[in-house]
Amino acid sequence: MKIVCFGDSLTWIGYGGSYFEELVKLLPEHELINAGEGGNTVINLLRRVDDDVLAHAPDAVFLMVGGNDAVSYSQPKTRSYYRQAMDIPDGVVTPEQFEQAYRDLLTKLQLAHVVVWIGLEPNEYNPDTVAALSDYNARIQKIARSFNVSVLDLMEAFPPNNVPDRPPLGIEFILTIGAREKRGWTDYESVRKAGGFTFTFDGLHLMPETAKQVAELIAAFIRENS
Repeated sequence: MKIVCFGDSLTWIGYGGSYFEELVKLLPEHELINAGEGGNTVINLLRRVDDDVLAHAPDAVFLMVGGNDAVSYSQPKTRSYYRQAMDIPDGVVTPEQFEQAYRDLLTKLQLAHVVVWIGLEPNEYNPDTVAALSDYNARIQKIARSFNVSVLDLMEAFPPNNVPDRPPLGIEFILTIGAREKRGWTDYESVRKAGGFTFTFDGLHLMPETAKQVAELIAAFIRENS
């Protein structure tokens, strides 16, 4: 099968652990294509689904998005980034907008006769980001049931237990990501320890070891549902 992995920075190879690279090793019988892009919301995915997914004529898509949408909604100081860099009106994807765009995206994929599998993203930054993403994930679950699409709940696999009340995220957090990318930074473990995180190094992005575990879960999920 030709499978497109479609999502945000958790799919994109560029910052933190990459489940995609490990997934390629675990599923050698399939052709995998990476269509992840850092910072993307579901609205961004809907905009580029034709060029970045359907143009490949895939048999299936593993879709995982929602983290940036939840951050934009729960962390208002990040909205200038989503407005300017992601061209999101007002810099926020509200729950209602998220649901509509997600439904539109699934409809487009199913009309193209593409099998869709869904992953739900984990998060452990602060109680507000966890609560927002939990809500968006619940909305995805409801939508997936109406489309008869199988769901892999990675927040259930990596539960955000005892998350402290960390300071709100702002544009400085986004700028730090950009600066680290440019210099090829990979000191994930020291940052994870300093921040008190478990399966991520900054509350949002996966540790390399976690990414390998995620890949194993995705591979088993795809085999079970294909």
